[in-house]
Amino acid sequence: MKDPKTPDAAVLLDIYRKAHLIKTADDRFIELIKAGQIASPYYSTRGQELIPAAVSVNLRADDYVITTYRGIHDQLAKGIPLRPFVAEFMGRATGTCKGKGGPMHITHLASGLPVTTGVVGSGLPIANGLAWAAQLKKTGQVTVCNFGDGASNIGAFHEALNLASVWKLPVVFVCQNNGYAEHTKYEYGTGAHAIVDRAIGYGMHGIQCNGNDAVEMWGAAHEAIERARSGQGPTLIEAKTFRFRGHLLGDDSHYIAKDEMAAAIAADPMPALRAWLIEQGHASDLALAEIDNTNREQFEDAVQFGLASPYPDVSELQLDVYAEEVRA
Repeated sequence: MKDPKTPDAAVLLDIYRKAHLIKTADDRFIELIKAGQIASPYYSTRGQELIPAAVSVNLRADDYVITTYRGIHDQLAKGIPLRPFVAEFMGRATGTCKGKGGPMHITHLASGLPVTTGVVGSGLPIANGLAWAAQLKKTGQVTVCNFGDGASNIGAFHEALNLASVWKLPVVFVCQNNGYAEHTKYEYGTGAHAIVDRAIGYGMHGIQCNGNDAVEMWGAAHEAIERARSGQGPTLIEAKTFRFRGHLLGDDSHYIAKDEMAAAIAADPMPALRAWLIEQGHASDLALAEIDNTNREQFEDAVQFGLASPYPDVSELQLDVYAEEVRA
């Protein structure tokens, strides 16, 4: 019988496909911005691709994911259609929010991604609200909330974890700990030895894992999501990772020691996963190359769709700002 803690080949290839798409998107967005084809703030997730890829394969289509402005990997892994996704990054009328949200506020409820928030830490109480609704309605849905290590020092983090534990909400808090809160090294701003240790104070299940290991990350997510879905309450996952590019495009990461960055890049999880899949017989080099090419073609199709799309009409400035009045 298959070990329930080990993903099969099909799942591993799905993780690879999602992770490669994230890398493809990251590289291409940076090319477009540097070429002056689009004007947009950009927060790279390069180096953190495997976390949402391994989490998302454990989710149902109707489960929810909440993420932050550094969230293209979470958004793509949840399955937002590429054309409206890219168009929204470009501020075009065909985007998920009609071009009015931009990269920091991607929303696509049909894909299970109701909120991307630009306010650090604010996604956690929102995730609780979604999880509470699912609990009351008995839908069996699980909410995954992604955030960085810096957000764990925000008051909303502590309030949300406490309430989620008290009410045993079906929510999974995923701290993608890349070691730096914007430009601040972890130990300069956080007293806790590890983020996962904070779960103890709230009587919550906690898991620390290597977020750059597909199998280990999948196992942590599988355990936490199944616990939430079966009524056992929330889990705090601390996924250890690293970001290869600055806090935002234009940041040269001068505050990260050169040897630390070099070691992280040498352990790049993308080529490591590719080599491992081939070595273990899960896929051939040709099969993975086909996945790579398909991802590039589909993303480029979305890029051209976005570039050809119009900007929002000026009349949109007055829409979606306030709720429309409904007279009795």
